[in-house]
Amino acid sequence: MKKSIAALGYGLALAAFAGCGGGGAGAGASPAPAPAPAPAPAPVPATHEVSILKASGSIEQRLACNRVLAQAACQMRIYQVMVEAFVDGDPTANFNAGYGTSKHKGDLAGITASLDYIKSTGANTLWLTPIFLSAPVAGQDLGADRLDATGYFSSDYFKIDPKFGTLAQARTLVQEAHKRGLAVLFDGVFGHHKANIAASPGGLKPFGGHDPVDYTHPDTLAFYREVASYWIDQLQIDGWRLDQAYQVPPAALASLRDTVQQASSRNSYLNADGVVVRPAGYMVAEVWKGESEIAATYGSTLAPALSSAFDFPLRYKLVQTLATEESGLSGQPASTLNAGFATHAVYPDHAMPNLMLGNHDLVRFGDLVQRAGLGNPDDEQYWLRHKAAFTFMAAFSGPITLYYGDEIGQEVPNFAAKVSVNCVEAGLCEDHVSRDDGVVDGVAGPALSARARELKGYVASLMRVRSVNGALAGGARTHVYSDTNVYIDRKDSGSNRVLLVLNVKNKAATITLDSAVVSGAAALNDLMTDGKVEVDANGKFLITVAPLSGRLLRF
Repeated sequence: MKKSIAALGYGLALAAFAGCGGGGAGAGASPAPAPAPAPAPAPVPATHEVSILKASGSIEQRLACNRVLAQAACQMRIYQVMVEAFVDGDPTANFNAGYGTSKHKGDLAGITASLDYIKSTGANTLWLTPIFLSAPVAGQDLGADRLDATGYFSSDYFKIDPKFGTLAQARTLVQEAHKRGLAVLFDGVFGHHKANIAASPGGLKPFGGHDPVDYTHPDTLAFYREVASYWIDQLQIDGWRLDQAYQVPPAALASLRDTVQQASSRNSYLNADGVVVRPAGYMVAEVWKGESEIAATYGSTLAPALSSAFDFPLRYKLVQTLATEESGLSGQPASTLNAGFATHAVYPDHAMPNLMLGNHDLVRFGDLVQRAGLGNPDDEQYWLRHKAAFTFMAAFSGPITLYYGDEIGQEVPNFAAKVSVNCVEAGLCEDHVSRDDGVVDGVAGPALSARARELKGYVASLMRVRSVNGALAGGARTHVYSDTNVYIDRKDSGSNRVLLVLNVKNKAATITLDSAVVSGAAALNDLMTDGKVEVDANGKFLITVAPLSGRLLRF
């Protein structure tokens, strides 16, 4: 074996030489001279230091929620509930089978009992997974029973499944939510259904196969238009989340949108202040694909389809940066977040992307943190990574969605690594593992730990700050700076101007910021702590950011 000493390095070269039978001091050779002492390594800065004289990006104000806070949808803070898994409030309404590790006893009464808690998170909208009747067929197996519990293959879109509750309980839930200032979204599965589909009150059925349906036949669109308006007329719900919206052609989506808007305009209810309001008429698409497929659901500027879709591309960038995505990509630099916004360039002007951290088909953020080896619930950084992720979301222009339990750092015990054997029986498959029992302080589940309670309080504070600073939910975005550790955005909505400063690494950061970046402002005020940012002798701001944390600074 022959290797150059230059290639191996001095110490390794000596070992390699001896190991290849080259003699050495033990064989009577002259001892090798002692190596010269290595130079001392350069000191590593205690903090990540950055100096910024101007913003690196230009102002972005094309998309709907980047222009102005003109639409209430931009301010939506949605709390998602997986109905069959969440909370058991009615012992007579249970599925007792399903996907995931829950007891599968969740129901409408349990959600109603949890409304005060949901409101306390800072959410202003509630999204329920499908609650319509999934009638068993003769001889169906346990797999079909599990699928029925999800609600995503309904048999009758015009009846509440008795295993979730009754029509009266659904009405009470919506009314009690509205009294608390919570809008309510139902889950619309308008592209597929169970094989034993029932006709609508108008005598219609979707045409063709049941997965997907055939929208080339007019009965299909007419049927789902009837579904979309029926529940707005019956219960005054505020809109729909559309499952697998890519199964519905853009022209049909536009027609459904018009139906929802028309039904919303002829209905009303009293809000939390006793004021008569119209249902929001919001529709958000699930298109679990890339930005080009999401763009198709939006339609075009001249021929719009839907106005809002979940921002899967940016969600993946967020978990890659602070945890790991399900496939294992982790440890990405803070600049990855800015790359996530580049996907918005393909969307039409009316688009309102909706950012989420998780949902019922994804692994919980807490488990992804553990999967990446970045902390567990006993470690402070587990909680800091949650706070950092939610801080980023709080500054997103557009609606945002929280998945139940993420606000308290919920995770699935003894699960982090992907389970490949018998995952269905264990309830640990990647696409359903997050469907665990809801933990609702004072209503269901164990008492919250001090850290969980602190995280929930932090999320509620973020949502409160977001609700009173229009620049966060509906402001133009200017990317100021990002590198491996630090990410900075400026948000503007008229006189309301906020700087997001996020540190995604374990080292503290110190940012020297020229006042020109913030339009010559004399002060930066922390919206979460009410503190002021220090100014140095040259009149520049010295922004300190602790490891794995973010700051929202108004100027």
